[in-house]
Amino acid sequence: MPIVVGAEEIKERDVDAQALRVFLKALEILGGPRKLIELRNLTWVTSLMEAAYAVVLAEETFKTEDDIAAFLGLTRQTVRNILRADPELVMMKLEGELQEKTPKAHTAGGLAKMAYREIKEGRDALIFFSSVIEEGAKILGVGWPAEVLARIKGLHFPASGAQVAERLSGLRVKDRELSEIAAQKESYAHPRELLHHLAEALRG
Repeated sequence: MPIVVGAEEIKERDVDAQALRVFLKALEILGGPRKLIELRNLTWVTSLMEAAYAVVLAEETFKTEDDIAAFLGLTRQTVRNILRADPELVMMKLEGELQEKTPKAHTAGGLAKMAYREIKEGRDALIFFSSVIEEGAKILGVGWPAEVLARIKGLHFPASGAQVAERLSGLRVKDRELSEIAAQKESYAHPRELLHHLAEALRG
């Protein structure tokens, strides 16, 4: 029997794919995954992925700030800062802000908006090399936030560590099972808390 995929599911997959392209393009603008590793600043990975989703959800699905905030586990003000960021202004200050351990929402937002614009205007090498870059990101251990967010989609927060671990089963980063790391906490208030916990554990 053929598997019938609903229009809503296709739409969700499109958002995931587009957010990943924006995320990878933003990494490329930053100087590639190795740039973050050289700076020992992988906290940017989570912030960039959140910003990529926020921009795509706003531009492609016309979600409200409240909807985006609820999906990503962010405050409405953080989402607003992401969506109102000035890409050109961010690029002027980027070199100094790369040294910061926790990037400001408008910085990540500016990068995501610039990446989204580059893709929309056809200046996107990822069209041809996305599979290579995505695989490289996985090898370097920076592509996992996209997969985590995709897997926990539809899970209501707060969620127990056991619920999250079940969704992440089989997902490994740096030879570590993310489900085992997720199960270490009893519960998570929102997706951002989960991503932060995973990032801290992987950094250790």
